[in-house]
Amino acid sequence: MNKKHILDPNWVTGFVDGEGCFQVYLNKRKDRKSGWHTQPSFQISLHSRDKELLYEIKSFFGEIGNIILYNTRKMVCYKISNLNDIIKTIIPHFDKYPLITQKQNDFLIFKDIVILMKKGKHLN
Repeated sequence: MNKKHILDPNWVTGFVDGEGCFQVYLNKRKDRKSGWHTQPSFQISLHSRDKELLYEIKSFFGEIGNIILYNTRKMVCYKISNLNDIIKTIIPHFDKYPLITQKQNDFLIFKDIVILMKKGKHLN
């Protein structure tokens, strides 16, 4: 894809419905007051031959997040794990353009956790 395309927001949501995921990582950490490190993450993983599509999706979301290439598995991943980026960009997108599969419930749980994290509830 040499020419950048303008992606339709409904198409992006549909693509995420099939290929994306919403995750919250919990890692035990002695250096944290609570003893845990909590990290939300939105990501899309594809075969490395489709990496240009992930760059277009990254552009659609305002260039936030990172594209990670895993050469050993021939995979590429678009990942957003910055709490503020998730709050300002990802949550508003999926509120306006809702998912239509079971993934919508996953998103709603993810959103609740992110809102609690914004309030600092994950620190105690």
